[in-house]
Amino acid sequence: MHYRTLGRTGIKVSPYALGAMMFGAVGNNDRDESLRMIGKALDAGINFVDTADFYSHGESEEIVGAALKGRREHVVLATKSHLPMGDDPNQRGNSRRWIITAVENSLRRLQTDYIDVFQMHRPDPDTDIEETLSALTDLIRSGKVRAVGSSATPASEIVEAQWVAERRGLERFRTEQPPYSILNRGIEREVLPMVQKYGMGALVWSPLAQGQLTGRAPADLRRTAIFKHMTDERRLDVVEQLIPVAEAAGLKLTHLAMAFAIAHPGVTSAIIGPRTMAHLDDALAGMDVTLDDAILDQIDKIVPPGTDVGRLDMDYDTPAILDASLRRRTIADRAAA
Repeated sequence: MHYRTLGRTGIKVSPYALGAMMFGAVGNNDRDESLRMIGKALDAGINFVDTADFYSHGESEEIVGAALKGRREHVVLATKSHLPMGDDPNQRGNSRRWIITAVENSLRRLQTDYIDVFQMHRPDPDTDIEETLSALTDLIRSGKVRAVGSSATPASEIVEAQWVAERRGLERFRTEQPPYSILNRGIEREVLPMVQKYGMGALVWSPLAQGQLTGRAPADLRRTAIFKHMTDERRLDVVEQLIPVAEAAGLKLTHLAMAFAIAHPGVTSAIIGPRTMAHLDDALAGMDVTLDDAILDQIDKIVPPGTDVGRLDMDYDTPAILDASLRRRTIADRAAA
């Protein structure tokens, strides 16, 4: 395994990170298999594990914590908070009140004294970024967190957070976790350049585009009903164009997709999110795949750099996208004359 430095933290991590979203009730209900999968990934040289309190409502963290017993010191452990953990409106978001509580809860479930990388799962328009960074700074100084990061954050907000940290003497975000795949290359335009400019590590999620880059039809009809991008004909057409590229190179489409994700110099690691042992075995089988310039050029022709094919429904929407009143003048003020 070749290890990379996570931004400028000095922490060495594997180019593949094991994502734990599918461990627990939402994905794999077989806890013993999940434990075996984590062990197998670690045995293969993966030393970066990413989870979140929201995954299976804390069960994912519990499984990860159990799996890391006796191996904790050799694993870079990342988790996240922000998404709702209850009906109480204060059991979510990026406020100091919730962040401190969320970290304590995660530490208990993970059965550890510290979190290597604690990330804000999404930006929080209702909370001042200084409030968030101040709480995270205190957690680092207390020894409960080693480094902090953001996730699915627009480039403008990445810059704002860096400037606030510098002006206020606070800890800054050391990592960013954006979506990235052959189908979603939008972060190449601004997010990855900003990540590189500020020396942040990039831990990208959904490199297989939620399974679309396996080349197989989605088996989970519930997901296709929830996420429109799963049945977006534009995305399906691109997958059809990519299949012969992979075949001509003697590669599985999944291996092509993963190798693409970690080929960008701004990407530190790509998250694999296996639900079954077969999924994990397939991912591990492609770890030594390298794409040459000719293959990357072919991909660029199919999906130009810096562009997205359709819309990834799981990505973050800013208030200006969600709230129509922020992008529409009043009726009385819309006419030119």
